[in-house]
Amino acid sequence: MAVSFVYVTAPSPEEALRIGRTLVEERLVACVNILDGLRSLYWWDGAVQDEREACFVAKTRSELAEAVVARVRQLHTYEVPCVVVLPVADGNPDFLDWVAAETRPNS
Repeated sequence: MAVSFVYVTAPSPEEALRIGRTLVEERLVACVNILDGLRSLYWWDGAVQDEREACFVAKTRSELAEAVVARVRQLHTYEVPCVVVLPVADGNPDFLDWVAAETRPNS
């Protein structure tokens, strides 16, 4: 069973928590790690923006990645949220099995 990490940025730790908790409660992901204190520089509306953000990394079955991306897009307040899926090449088999056990099978 393949595992992926989903990386998402958010405008605040509160929004990251809200989205992350929903993903865990819906069993789309097994775990979310929230990191606060990001400083992001990016182009938006024709100018370089300099903003504080939070991000999170969600662990899920690769087969659920598309559903996770869709759900984050529904829940997110950004017009164009950063949501990227990163495949896990290898890791602790016990951890990877735990991710499988704590997420719902793709239906």
